Parts: sequence; C-alpha cells; structure tokens
Amino acid sequence: MSIQVLHGDVRETLRQIPSGTVQMCVTSPPYWGLRSYLPKDHPDKAREIGQEKSPEAYVETMVGVLREVKRCLHDSGTLWLNVGDSYNGSCGTGGATAKQSTNAGSFHEGGIKDAPGLKPKDLCGIPWRLVLALQADGWYWRSCIVWHKRSCMPESVTDRPTNSWEPIFLLAKSQRYFYDAEAVKEKQADASEERARYGWNGRTDDGSNGARTGSSFKRMAESGEGMATIPADGMRNQRNVWSLSPEPYSEAHFATFPTEIPKRAILAGSRVGDTVLDPFGGSGTTGAVALELGRNAILCELNPQYLPLIRKRTHVTPGLALA
Repeated sequence: MSIQVLHGDVRETLRQIPSGTVQMCVTSPPYWGLRSYLPKDHPDKAREIGQEKSPEAYVETMVGVLREVKRCLHDSGTLWLNVGDSYNGSCGTGGATAKQSTNAGSFHEGGIKDAPGLKPKDLCGIPWRLVLALQADGWYWRSCIVWHKRSCMPESVTDRPTNSWEPIFLLAKSQRYFYDAEAVKEKQADASEERARYGWNGRTDDGSNGARTGSSFKRMAESGEGMATIPADGMRNQRNVWSLSPEPYSEAHFATFPTEIPKRAILAGSRVGDTVLDPFGGSGTTGAVALELGRNAILCELNPQYLPLIRKRTHVTPGLALA
C-alpha cells in the first residue's frame, strides 16, 4: 500500500490526480469563519479556504473544490463530507478561541465578523447551504449522518443548547455506486436479539410486545417489503447516528476527527487495494486509517508544518511521495 501527499493549494494539487482513479473521498474541510490554519506571512493566506467574506463565497469555493474531487472519483465513487456550522458575529461555535497554539504552529485570528444578510448571533447553516449546493451541482445526496460527540466541547452560552453533533454527508457521483453494507454492519439492539431467540418473525405477531412495532413489522413481512425476519447473526444495517468519543492527538492538529469516522467510511466506500482521497489531509488521519485497512491514499495539504505529522502517523517513509 502507498500514500501520496500533494503539497499546495488543493485547487491546484487536485488537478494532478488522473480522472476516475479514486474510489472514495472522506474529508473534513476548514469550517467557514472559524480559524485560520496559516501563518500571516504564508503566500496563500489571502486565498485560504474558510476565510471567505460570506457564506455564499465559502460555498462557491467548496463546490468548486468538490467538483474537482468528483472528476477524480470513479463513476461508482462516493464522498463522505464532515463540515460544521458557525455563528455570525462570533469566533466559532463556542468553547474554543480563534487563537490556539500547537506544535505545528499557531492558528491566527479568523473569527467571523458580520456576514452580509445575517443578523448577529444567527446560526449560519453552512453545512446545509453547502450540501444543497452540491446536490444542485449534480451530486447524489444519499444520507445525513449524525456524528454525536459523546464528550462535546463545552460552551459558555445560556440562551441556546450546547452543540454536541456535526453532520457527515454521504454523496455519490452516480445514481449507482459502491457501498459495502456488510463491512459496516453493527450489533443488533438487545431487544431485537431477544425477539430472535424466541423466534419472532413479524408474521405471527399478536401485538403482545407492542402493537405499533409489531403491526409495522407484520405488514412488511406480509407484503414482502423489507426485512421479514431478524438476522440470526445478531447484526443489523449501520444506522446514521454515530456516537463517538474524542481521540486526543497530542502532536498538534487540534481539529482531527476520530479515526472511527474515516474507518467506517472507507470500509463502506471501498475495497482492499482501492485508493482513498482526503483533499484536506491535515495531520493524516484518513491516510493512516486507509493504510491500516489495506487501501492506498492520496492526501492534499497546504500547510508544510503538517507534512512531518503525516509521515509520523502513517509510519511510511519510503512510500510517502511528496509532490
């Protein structure tokens, strides 16, 4: 297995990837208006993604980037996109400052000012603006997965609930695409396993275990629709709420997402030997998981200070090509 890191602006480095050669993409781009990941003297500072003047400008930029991702994808390919929201007139979603030092450098001021058309304290709706624009641009929007954060970032707010989840959008390049449901099955609920033990199959239900549930399964069974019996292996189709605990990463990149996110996406969206793309490589989480699962990886990363982190996390030196 190999990993390739393309260093530079993603709007340029993606062009180096031949069309149709990537099976799937899993990524978490910079969120709009929250933090700058580049030093003030970086030559690409003025064009840094996430620092656009308005939500509309950010969405336009991201649609362009992901249109190039679509070109790289095989016709059966998928995109797994994690993107968070932000509030107008703030420096983030709460609980984090716009300046934060790490071993990989400092995050410089990048909070939202006053976005045109938004009132102070408005939730900007960035994920939904973006996914609807992607749908309009030709992507097939197949699922919205809830990343439930078991230990969410605390927020010093008293006039709204604390944010404890982010969306992960599953989008496909074509109507028919590769998705390995077997690879990501999850454990059945205890109640379902109990029903399976005493042979309940939905056809002979008398309503004694709950009339509404029983009658629904019975209708499905009698009509031939859906699943008529509970699988005997104790597993079920993966659900679209993923409750995940944080995974601290001391090396630097505080915005890393849990390895379980790319793991589930890669297992469902690719086969052993396929190529996985992350156009916002960061510290290399996606690349490390892809290699562990027997896939090849291509990462795009703008900040040169993250390249040593990628090398360290992927445990690859000879096979790491820096272009």
